[in-house]
Amino acid sequence: MTLLEKLKAEFSFFKGNYLVLIVSWILMDFAHEIPGTYYSDYVIQLGGSPLILGVISFASLLTLASVQFPGGYLADKYGRRWLVSTLTFGVALSFVFYAAAPSWHFILVGAVLQNLCLLYQPALNAMMADSLPPEKRGLGFSVLNLIMSVSTTPAPVIALILVATFGSELGMRIAYTIVVVFYLAAATVRLKLKETLKNAEKVSLKDALHVYPKALREGINVWKVVPRSMLFLFISELITRSSFSMIQTLFLVYAFYVLQIGGPPNPGMPPQEDPALQLARIKWGYVMTALFICMLISALPAGKLIDRAGRKKPLLLSHLLMIPAMLFFIYGNYLMLFAAMPLAGFSMLLGFSSYQSLFADLVPKEHRGKVTGSMNFFTYIAMAIGGALGGLLYEKVAPQLPFLLVAALAVPSIALVVLFVHEPKPEKREA
Repeated sequence: MTLLEKLKAEFSFFKGNYLVLIVSWILMDFAHEIPGTYYSDYVIQLGGSPLILGVISFASLLTLASVQFPGGYLADKYGRRWLVSTLTFGVALSFVFYAAAPSWHFILVGAVLQNLCLLYQPALNAMMADSLPPEKRGLGFSVLNLIMSVSTTPAPVIALILVATFGSELGMRIAYTIVVVFYLAAATVRLKLKETLKNAEKVSLKDALHVYPKALREGINVWKVVPRSMLFLFISELITRSSFSMIQTLFLVYAFYVLQIGGPPNPGMPPQEDPALQLARIKWGYVMTALFICMLISALPAGKLIDRAGRKKPLLLSHLLMIPAMLFFIYGNYLMLFAAMPLAGFSMLLGFSSYQSLFADLVPKEHRGKVTGSMNFFTYIAMAIGGALGGLLYEKVAPQLPFLLVAALAVPSIALVVLFVHEPKPEKREA
């Protein structure tokens, strides 16, 4: 077999819905990471604070939790395609609020509207799992991470150029305008998706508007028909995701105001004009570029590791790596950020690919929408609490405490996987 034939066989899954989703994610991830580089700084410039960042996280994630049960029910009854292909347009338009925001309150409104439209999320996750053969799931999810890393690698550089050229506030408004345009393009691409659910019923708007009680019951009852390993895997992931939500918006704030990577900020000066913060923004752009380059380099090896060594060992490794990543970050300096942030990024990449592969191995196709919706419901509630708690602890107790809790909570996550999650043999993985 020639090298070309080997490559063709290795990446034979790279077609159909998988290819359409990859293309749309490239557009969305590239655009989203441009303003994402300085999101926390933008909210603070609009009158926010670490506590306000937590409030926005709490409200938006609570909204996201509220649509998971109906999203999973609709995905398994009426199919995946119509949800994904239509509601992506709504997500795109929600970013108009970010681009035009005169205060942080508009960011809150945009975040809530965006997460209402993410009713399609269980359908999207189910469609992705449906579109990958069992023996290629580790590679498939890691290629997804790789391509998203490739597309997002230039994003911090573009964000840095926009902020340096147009100022920190106008630069972010331009960045969010780019997001609207690229998300609309991605939504158009997703119109080409094909339905993956057999015997999907015809959409009934009347039924769709009254599904919540039934969706809630089925979302709870579905745990009776999936393996117990999936339940414990979910609890482990719940701990991990909720703990990380405490710090997700605080990395930049900690680096700017505690590590002071640009020098001590001037208390009496607006953050848009402070030279110390301007220097910090430039340095942070370099750190984020290093993070995405690291994820780019490591994505394919991570996928091959998951397919060859199994899902469980890489998942455990991802939890272990988060502990030194947090310690390097909170007790480091500017140079240490170039180790801490890529290490945290690799931990998340490896954990995401392992978890998604194991989920697809354990859950039958006909239940993936409901299981995803159920998991997401409880996960987003926990993340909402985590986001609010992180901002509160950072501002009212100690800035280091949320980061230390992430490292500490990795221990029970590891214990649950080791003791209660049993990986199915390759021949027994769900199709």
